[in-house]
Amino acid sequence: MEAEEYARLDETEHRHWWFAAAHALVIATLRHRAANSPQPVLDAGCGTGGLLARLEAEFPGRRLVGIDIAEAALMRARAKTRASLARASVASLPFPDRAFGAVVSIDVLCHRAVDPDRALREFHRVLAPGGTVTLNMPAHRWLHAAHDDRVHNRSRYALKEIRAMLAAAGFETIDAHHWNSLLFPALLLQRKVLAPLARGPRRSDVAPVPAPLDRCLRAVMAVERGMLRAGLRLTFGGSIFAVARKPAS
Repeated sequence: MEAEEYARLDETEHRHWWFAAAHALVIATLRHRAANSPQPVLDAGCGTGGLLARLEAEFPGRRLVGIDIAEAALMRARAKTRASLARASVASLPFPDRAFGAVVSIDVLCHRAVDPDRALREFHRVLAPGGTVTLNMPAHRWLHAAHDDRVHNRSRYALKEIRAMLAAAGFETIDAHHWNSLLFPALLLQRKVLAPLARGPRRSDVAPVPAPLDRCLRAVMAVERGMLRAGLRLTFGGSIFAVARKPAS
């Protein structure tokens, strides 16, 4: 990403409703799918370390590892977490086979510098049999906006594409669904109506929001997580959350 975006991410991710919601989904998945694994968790494309800091608080004593291609991001991550950090590409992981119990990768495989198929094969290689991979990816190509350009997204995706990519890499998909669905009308309004009318340089969506609004948005996301736990799956949303398993044998 651009250097300015790393600074905005570092400043914002610990107090922004979207990151809180995404991290809550990851934490719930790891509690359900990888809580009893003795092997470490890999954050593949850890950015400035916000998710690792949350995982460190939620899973004390669990070994956490993060990698990122950008030293500028890792410098900021080192100030937030005691996790083991290394500079590396998600498409060429510097770890032995079957080294991890879980791999998490949030809005990374969509970047234009990443070969997503190769990265998924690497995730499969470093996962222990029965281990899980958790992905978040931007949804709907037609929703492409300035945010995607600023964070260097190559593409946005459809559910069937994510499932096909996971299957091609050898994974069994447990679940793949849209989320950020309840706020989807507001996202459409912002990206397709208001943003084109705005003057000045177009920015990414990574920006602080007023505290009262942030609390309201977090509450909406909490309602949506309850819907997801109840098994409700909507056909639209700003992101795709996918959980898949490496076969046990």
